Amino acid sequence: MIWWIRLFYFALSGLALILYLPKLFGFRFAFKKPVRYTASAKRRIALVVPARNESKIIGDLFASIKKQDYDENFFDVFVIVKEENDPTIAIASDMGASVYVVSQQTCKGDALDGFFKALKKEQMARYEAFVIVDADAVLDPAFVKELNNALETDYDIFLARKYAKNFLGGKENRSIFSNCSALTWPMIDDLGNTYRMERAIPLNMCGQGMMIRRRIIEDLGGWPYRTLTEDYELKLDSLLRGYRSMFCPFAILYTEEALEHGENFTRRLRWLTGYKQCDKKYRDRIKKQARERGKYTAGEREYFFGLFPPILFSVTTAVTMVAGVALTIYYLLSGDPLWTTAFAGFVALPFIVMYVLLFAYGVLAMFSCQEMFRPLGAGERLAMLFYNPFYMLEYFPIYVKSWWRVRHDKTDDWKPTERLEYKNLK
Repeated sequence: MIWWIRLFYFALSGLALILYLPKLFGFRFAFKKPVRYTASAKRRIALVVPARNESKIIGDLFASIKKQDYDENFFDVFVIVKEENDPTIAIASDMGASVYVVSQQTCKGDALDGFFKALKKEQMARYEAFVIVDADAVLDPAFVKELNNALETDYDIFLARKYAKNFLGGKENRSIFSNCSALTWPMIDDLGNTYRMERAIPLNMCGQGMMIRRRIIEDLGGWPYRTLTEDYELKLDSLLRGYRSMFCPFAILYTEEALEHGENFTRRLRWLTGYKQCDKKYRDRIKKQARERGKYTAGEREYFFGLFPPILFSVTTAVTMVAGVALTIYYLLSGDPLWTTAFAGFVALPFIVMYVLLFAYGVLAMFSCQEMFRPLGAGERLAMLFYNPFYMLEYFPIYVKSWWRVRHDKTDDWKPTERLEYKNLK
């Protein structure tokens, strides 16, 4: 029995490693010096801020907008609210922003769609691109200028680099949970999206700080995405429509990470529930497109098979550990000293291997975006890295719960999340 479990674990883990090698080699692009473009002209850009009941925290965003190193005559700010008595309206008006009331909104997609459809044709034509910015964000002074630089390329969709807004304030505005959540961004962008750009694969989208060319909005006829993760829905739709996306590492936006574990868990559950919604909506259409073409594109292969190696390794590890626990108990009850071999080889070892790999992944992510984590002390960084494997392992129960919710149509309506109030941003 011990021999068979050992064969099962090492054979399938080895297969998972072999299948994952292309992605491992792709991590090198995270450490490649990115190309910095220079704009040949100033283009008119619109910042679009869905701000339903966000009056307590939107002030930081407006303060950062005023500091933009870009001609104010070439960008405008639009704020979207739900109620005509929302206090955000007065704040936005003082800022000089235009306010749109979309009363029928039940999700972020509704708010964006209502705004785009409310724009007259001549208003739409004024802008080269629209940038979606959440109300809890803070923009780097060069944010709009760098996005204008990126418009020199022929990409359709542009993703800004995300830093943690929590790191701009004092230690009271961050925790080990928010720090691990911040580590997710270089995992997605530096270790993931840089590789996808090299392979011409649609990026893993984040609506926060995402810029879309006007022609794409016109092609879509507004904003047709309504899942809990409308940004990921755009990624899958890009596989069908052929939209090309670009990661812009010089356009920096600070986004707020949940401070408490419960809120952090809830946010991740909402994200994964949205991903499952998108899979349910698009998987068959993408598969049909590939079948009619007669082959998979690089993007379609990644969508269908990209997660197979880590899932294979994770399932192999979990099955081995369960078998190890059962075997350990059996030998203990039998008085057989082999229980130590079973526990060490099939419970402790697989867990240690999983932990070390996740730890190494976190270290790579941190070093791929060192500038973000400079505000953290050495102790905070070490605590983040050592806790991060457990943070990542929480995605197993989150995934199971999200799968169950989508299968039983238990998805949530749009609900407000807890926000932090920053009074002294650096």
